[in-house]
Amino acid sequence: MRLPAWLSQHIAALRALLVMTVLLGLVYPLAFVLIGHAPGLSGKAEGSVITVGGTKVGSSLIGQNFTDADGNPIPRYFQSRPSKAGDGYDPDSTGASNLGPESVVDTLSDNPDDASQSLLTQVCSRSLAIGKLEGVDGSRPYCAPDGVGAVLAVFYRDGFTGPVTRAVSVNETGQTFLQTYAGVTVEPAKPGVDYVAEGGVVTPIRGNAPAKPVIPADAVTASGSGLDPNISVAYADLQAPRIARERSLTLDQVHKLIKEHTDGRALGFLGEPAVNVLELNLALDGKR
Repeated sequence: MRLPAWLSQHIAALRALLVMTVLLGLVYPLAFVLIGHAPGLSGKAEGSVITVGGTKVGSSLIGQNFTDADGNPIPRYFQSRPSKAGDGYDPDSTGASNLGPESVVDTLSDNPDDASQSLLTQVCSRSLAIGKLEGVDGSRPYCAPDGVGAVLAVFYRDGFTGPVTRAVSVNETGQTFLQTYAGVTVEPAKPGVDYVAEGGVVTPIRGNAPAKPVIPADAVTASGSGLDPNISVAYADLQAPRIARERSLTLDQVHKLIKEHTDGRALGFLGEPAVNVLELNLALDGKR
């Protein structure tokens, strides 16, 4: 007996569903699981976990902080780049801040929950802190000496033109990084006031910092995922004198370790050489 056309179509669709479910839902995933457990691939398939003395100490693919209980850098270890993933390198909260180059004005508030730093101030404060830790000049263009973005809200008589009538240091509530601007006394900002909405023109002030800062960019900016386990060779070299001093090593010994744990460009031409911080610190401890 010939089945009705509509029933034949439904049966054919059901068969196709079952076949594709078996192939794509079972066979395909299981095949890749087996491939992932092949010799030489099993470690990467399981997260590239590094084990020392039977204890898992981390992953070569996910960065981690080398700080004390108060969040301060431990001087005897190389420091990772900043992370915006949760409280830092949290795989369950991976992501970036989504702040861009135009993020230069802080949100000031008496309530800490409502206050937030601009990307510029985050970069400035990190650079200042690293400069103190490493004993180098942490100044950067458009950064005030106190580690906030050097930005003014400038008011002109005719809106965007004419003489300057007022200038406010929008990221400072106390002493300002400039005393005067265009002959006008610079005022500190008041929390909760939107000076841009009032007509102020956002004006970053470059200052006299060197064009090429001593602190490299990856030391003061987070990666897109917030999980980057690597730092640049420049940032590793910057930390080398501190590591040598804290561990009673020669600078040549530390640089040798950095070189041994530096990965070259992908395929020989993509990206920049990078240093895996966890593996380098384990090498310092003589454990890897």
